[in-house]
Amino acid sequence: MVDTTKHTSLFQVKGLGDLSHASAVYSRDARYAYIFGRDGGLSKIDLLCGILVKRVVQGGNSIGGAISQNGRLIAVSNYEPGGVKVFSADDLELVADIPATRISKGKGSKTVGLVDAPGQRFVFSLFDSGEIWVADLSNPRSPAIQRFRNIGRQPYDALISPDGRYYIAGLFGEDGLVLLDLWHPKQGARRILDHYGKGEQKLPVYKMPHLEGWAFAGERAFLPAVGHHEVLVVNSRDWREAGRIQVHGQPIFVMARPDGRQIWVNFAFPNNDTIQVINTETLKIIKTFKPGKGALHMEFTPRGEEVWISVRDQDRVKIYDTHSLELIDSLPADKPSGIFFTARAHKTGL
Repeated sequence: MVDTTKHTSLFQVKGLGDLSHASAVYSRDARYAYIFGRDGGLSKIDLLCGILVKRVVQGGNSIGGAISQNGRLIAVSNYEPGGVKVFSADDLELVADIPATRISKGKGSKTVGLVDAPGQRFVFSLFDSGEIWVADLSNPRSPAIQRFRNIGRQPYDALISPDGRYYIAGLFGEDGLVLLDLWHPKQGARRILDHYGKGEQKLPVYKMPHLEGWAFAGERAFLPAVGHHEVLVVNSRDWREAGRIQVHGQPIFVMARPDGRQIWVNFAFPNNDTIQVINTETLKIIKTFKPGKGALHMEFTPRGEEVWISVRDQDRVKIYDTHSLELIDSLPADKPSGIFFTARAHKTGL
């Protein structure tokens, strides 16, 4: 737990299990954090008192979660045994169990790209069965599920637009992405940027891009080209390609500064020592610098004057001024990974 104004570490909370691919969401008052661990653990932390309130192991391998629009429900997506489980934010009581489509060997499909959406809904993708599901939890004990099948091969992650209207899933098994308009779900899921890499030799993918960390800025979305050293620029009015930006490596996170003026990009191994900054008006790279090996995650302070970057292999979190683009401070941390500021409590999809 850190103070972003004073650049200080306040305290640590231990006993949270495997955090090698962890994420966090916050209660509406930002007092409680809900941590999703890779070992299937769901933990509730009191940030005011600095204590672990409760922890449950709800699955064998979970990779993320979301908090409902009204802040009363916590949903967790699972690789093992597949599906989504929904818990009370108050006491972590199991409220609903949504099993995934069964695949070969009797296992449920891996669920990925879980986000909250307006209308007490959660939206997620099914990696193995090629589907998007929209779960309406207006009646938490009896979820209403809309299923969109045959969307494409292996949807691996997803994002939702800041206004909660558009859900976009990336496809690992083929080129292109899939868009679902949540205002008009009856129109079904449709492909966008189809065949963006067709006919080109793909590069190895050492780490999957994380769509939840990809960016909307003004009328443009900045999205991944899996297996390419490119950032795709998309016009969000018609969802057509508006350009490509050649970058240093395979992007992992492409994150917009809160005012939308800059995009910060980090990269997969072996280029994971580098950060590039893109001007969203000119689409030009304005700075390339090297915080160090294992520059894994970035998070902007709420109004964007700073960005915090975890540098795993240096055991540091480095803090950069987003105007001067210079290093201004750093904090020691043991193999830091995800950074999640409490301003996320007030944003859809984070």
